[in-house]
Amino acid sequence: MATAAGTWGYRDRFGNAFGRTYFRRFGPGVVSSFGLGTYLGEPTDAVDERYREAIRTALDSGVNLVDTAVNYRCQRSERAVGDALRASSAGREEVVVATKGGFLPFDGGRPDDPGAYVREQFVEPGLVDPADLARGSHSIEPDFLETMLDRSLANLNLDAVDLYYVHNPETQLAARDREAVYDQLADAFRALERRRAAGDIGGYGVATWEAFRVQPDHDAYLDLAEVLARAEDAADVAGADECGLRAIQLPFNVGMADAFTVRAHTGGDERVSALEFAHREGLGVFASAALGQGELAAGIPPEIAAELEGDTTAQRALNFVRSAPAVTAALVGASTVEHVRENVAAGTFDPLGSSAFDAVFE
Repeated sequence: MATAAGTWGYRDRFGNAFGRTYFRRFGPGVVSSFGLGTYLGEPTDAVDERYREAIRTALDSGVNLVDTAVNYRCQRSERAVGDALRASSAGREEVVVATKGGFLPFDGGRPDDPGAYVREQFVEPGLVDPADLARGSHSIEPDFLETMLDRSLANLNLDAVDLYYVHNPETQLAARDREAVYDQLADAFRALERRRAAGDIGGYGVATWEAFRVQPDHDAYLDLAEVLARAEDAADVAGADECGLRAIQLPFNVGMADAFTVRAHTGGDERVSALEFAHREGLGVFASAALGQGELAAGIPPEIAAELEGDTTAQRALNFVRSAPAVTAALVGASTVEHVRENVAAGTFDPLGSSAFDAVFE
């Protein structure tokens, strides 16, 4: 698992090559403000090899954050991450590894009959109850999450991960009401508190696509204040000294800034944005889709680009994300070595200050 000594030592090795605030506090130590995402790509051997090379290059160049999930690329992404970690010069204690559970994963490739696969691999062995499934492919029941955590550890060939996310819990809102989903999260958090006490995870989080950046009347909305309250209750039940909820993940980029602009979460006497809530409560924020799955590398609004540092459009788009208050790191796909090197170089430039970032929205 990542440690304070390990991550600070990593920062000491690479920090002088980057601009201010490139490394940021998270967990027991520090983490690079760029992280590698592993969602995109076909489940093939060729893509596996590109991922392994790109991740190893990043770990050897000043990026000590890797984000994955058990369902990404039919479990191949986790396996590629594990291979790259072993091939890298970075020590395990220097690298923050995050993964997720919630979606039922295929194994190695997409089956011809996904419904039959789910029945044979998950329902019939008793790993999931059909009543717990949303959209036929998603569960956050404790036993299922713990089974997926064990599978992730095996795929990664690790004894523990630093951050384990409950993946897109808003998917469950297609099958049950909001209060029931909060109850599901409470059950999940109690299980994850037990796994944290056992040393299998350093902490846990909630990774979302819509839940934290939409208005309260939206069908996919979940209130961060209620989510945190359920996690604090879980920690109390477990007898933990502190709550294990460490972070949230949600999309944030130049074209998708709802996490900063939409004031949807209970924050005392007023509603606040997801980023403001996270800042107030000391939660890490990991921004997915930092380049809009590659679209923003082709262009961002010129008036915004003019305010940002970077040699390329992609670098300026990434530095927009890094400039947002409360963002711990921008997650970027690790598709090729060339893209990794370009993205890492963005960290040699300084992000906007808070006043300059606020001015973008005036």
